[in-house]
Amino acid sequence: MRLRTKFILLVVLLHATLLVLSFMVWRSTPLVFILSEAVLVGSLAISWSLYRQLIRPLRMLMEGIEAIRDKDFTVKFRPTGKYEMDQLIDVYNRMIDELRAERTRQEEQHFFLDRLIQTSPTGIIILDFDGRVQQVNPAAAPLLSEELFAFLRALPTGGSRVVKLHGVHTYKLQKSQFMDRGFPRQFVMIEELTAELLAAEKDTYGKVIRMMAHEVNNTIGPVNSIIQTVSAGHPLPPPLHEALTAAFQRNQHLNHFVRNFAELVKLPPPVLQPVDLHLIAVSVAQLMSSQFPVTLTLSPGSFMVSADVLQMEQALVNIVKNAIEAIDGSGAVNISSSGRCLVVTDNGRGIPADAPLFTPFYSTKKDGQGIGLTLVREILVQHGCEFSLLTSEGVTRFTIQFPD
Repeated sequence: MRLRTKFILLVVLLHATLLVLSFMVWRSTPLVFILSEAVLVGSLAISWSLYRQLIRPLRMLMEGIEAIRDKDFTVKFRPTGKYEMDQLIDVYNRMIDELRAERTRQEEQHFFLDRLIQTSPTGIIILDFDGRVQQVNPAAAPLLSEELFAFLRALPTGGSRVVKLHGVHTYKLQKSQFMDRGFPRQFVMIEELTAELLAAEKDTYGKVIRMMAHEVNNTIGPVNSIIQTVSAGHPLPPPLHEALTAAFQRNQHLNHFVRNFAELVKLPPPVLQPVDLHLIAVSVAQLMSSQFPVTLTLSPGSFMVSADVLQMEQALVNIVKNAIEAIDGSGAVNISSSGRCLVVTDNGRGIPADAPLFTPFYSTKKDGQGIGLTLVREILVQHGCEFSLLTSEGVTRFTIQFPD
């Protein structure tokens, strides 16, 4: 039973009792009856005044409760001039001010964090309570793939791991958690390390190659000079002549090998100019077709990019050459284009998922030097291209995404 109902019942019962008693003395003492009626009327007036003073604050509190329940923190009450009522109104108004200020602070903080997440160069994936992806910022959106989710599922909370995606790009994954309404939620930060690792790697193998070239050249020069002097001085027995000739040729091959590596280190910055990539693709296909037929599936019209013609042609030659060698004379090699992408496909032996592609000195070929894909990587990175090399369902695709 509500307080208002209890108060009304009390007043009704009290005044009904007084009314009955006054009627009982009406005939014997009319004066007392008249006085009792006057008292009864005054009591009713006082009761009504008390009712208004007691119930009005309760009604105002109920209105305030409804406003708070609806998350409306703009409703405030004005003082009434009554001390007790004004004290209650003052407490309520101060509480509303604090709630409104707190909500404003939370909204501003939420907006700031949301903007920070959206503009962060670090990829951020926020999961819900069930571990499903709820929010992804723009830096992480292009990375979403089954390969990434497989790494994330195996990554424990609080752990970190360096992984390679698409066989080319290197990322550091960190999984952490935060509390949301008393329950833990996970989020993942994805930091790209490709540029830093490539720079460190290039600096390292550059020093090795320069040192190796210096030592080899210092050795090969005098040896070749001695061989030529001995061979030109007087006739030599056939076995010795053949041995010296083989040694001279081997030194020449070694010198060529070292020179190739030195050229990789000294790759100049690209001289960018507008070029039609379709013309380069046609030229490379015609050049490599002497070894194996290369088909073209190019989109209509031109494919204009800003590139160094010689470097881009060299990169495409290396890619197609690897594709031809992968099919071992039986298969298909195709160059296709779509949008801003150029794709070289082959149905050869494929590439192992754990192969350290684009790593200097690494090659799957018996007589490979391990500089072909490294040179391709350097050229494409300097041109600002995104690229990947993957084998799926028996087809290997080298995809190059050119910037707009």
